[in-house]
Amino acid sequence: MSQDYGHALARIMPGQSVDLAGGQPRVPTAREKAAIIVRLMLAEGASIPVALLPEHMQASLTEQIGQMRLVDRATLWAVVEEFLAELEEVGLAFPGGIDAALTMMDGHISPTAASRLRRLAGASGMADPWDRLTALPVDRLLPVIEAESTEVAAVMLSKLPVPKAAELLGKLPGEKARRVAYAVSMTGGVDPETVRRIGMSLATQLDAQPPRAFDAGPVERVGAILNISTAATREDVLQGLEVEDADFAEQVRKAIFTFNHIATRIAPRDVPKIVRMVDQPTLVTAFAAAVPQPKLAPTVEFLLANMSQRLAQGIREEMATRGKVKEKDAEEAMTAVVSAIRQLEGAGELVLIREEE
Repeated sequence: MSQDYGHALARIMPGQSVDLAGGQPRVPTAREKAAIIVRLMLAEGASIPVALLPEHMQASLTEQIGQMRLVDRATLWAVVEEFLAELEEVGLAFPGGIDAALTMMDGHISPTAASRLRRLAGASGMADPWDRLTALPVDRLLPVIEAESTEVAAVMLSKLPVPKAAELLGKLPGEKARRVAYAVSMTGGVDPETVRRIGMSLATQLDAQPPRAFDAGPVERVGAILNISTAATREDVLQGLEVEDADFAEQVRKAIFTFNHIATRIAPRDVPKIVRMVDQPTLVTAFAAAVPQPKLAPTVEFLLANMSQRLAQGIREEMATRGKVKEKDAEEAMTAVVSAIRQLEGAGELVLIREEE
C-alpha cells in the first residue's frame, strides 16, 4: 500500500507552484494537490512514504508546503476524492530503484547480470549504495571493514542496522574493534555526500569481487557430501585429505555431522521433530545396529529418552526382536536419520549445537 501512495502522489504532483495564501478561489495545481494530501495525512498522524519519490520531487513538494497557507473545505474534499480515485486506478506497483528491482528478480537472473546492473547503477549514481550494503550478510562485509581505515569502518558501522553492526564489531580483532567504536563517536560531523561517496567506494569493492558459483564454501560442500557417504568412504577420503592438506582435512572433520554426533549436537527439544520425519522401521533398524557399538549407543539412548515414552517403548520392543542388521541396511538407516536432521537445519527448524574446539 505504501508504494501505491507513492505512485498516486507522483501522478498528481507535476505542475507549477501557485500560492493559495489569498486571492480568488481557483482550482489548485497538481503540485498543490500533492501538498494538500501530504499535509492532511500528516495532520491525521498517518505515515506517507514521501521518501519513495525522487529527491527533486521531495524537494519541490516541501517547498510547495512552505508556500501555502489556507485551503477551503470544498477544495480539500475535491482533492481528497481525486487522490482516492488515483489510488483505485493503480493496478500494479513496481518496486522503484535498481536495488529493489534486483531484490525482486533475485533467483530469476544470473549473478553475472545482477553484478553488472549494480555496477552500472553505481556508476550512474542512480542507486543509494547503502541500501545494498545494509542488506548484505556479515560474512560479506567483514573482509571489507577489516581492510578499511578506522574512519571508514566507523562510518560503515554507523550506517548499518544496530544488530548487524554489533555482530560485525564482535568479529573484529579486539584492538581494531576498540578504535572503530571510538571513531563512531567522531562521525557526527560527516556530511551526507561524504557518506554517500564512502558507500559508493565500498559497493565498488564488493562488485569487483567475481560472483560465486557456489553458495557454500568448499569445506561445507565436502562435509555435506561426506555426511551421507558410507563410513568407509568417509574415512578413506579424510585420510587422503590429511595427506594432501591437513588444515583443510581438519576443517572438513569439524563440518561433518554423522549419527554419532547427535547426542552432543542436537538439543533434546528437537528430537520429536526428527523422529516425526523418519518412519519407525528405519529408526528400529538404525537403533538396533547402533546399540552394540560403544561410540553409537549414546545416540540411541539420547533419542529414546527425548521422544514420547509410548513411541520409545514401541521401538525398544521391536529392537528386542530385530535380528542382526546388515551393514548396508544400517548405513542407509543412519543416513536417513542424519538427512532428516540436515533437512530440518536447512529449513531453520533446528540449530546444531556448535562443537567445542
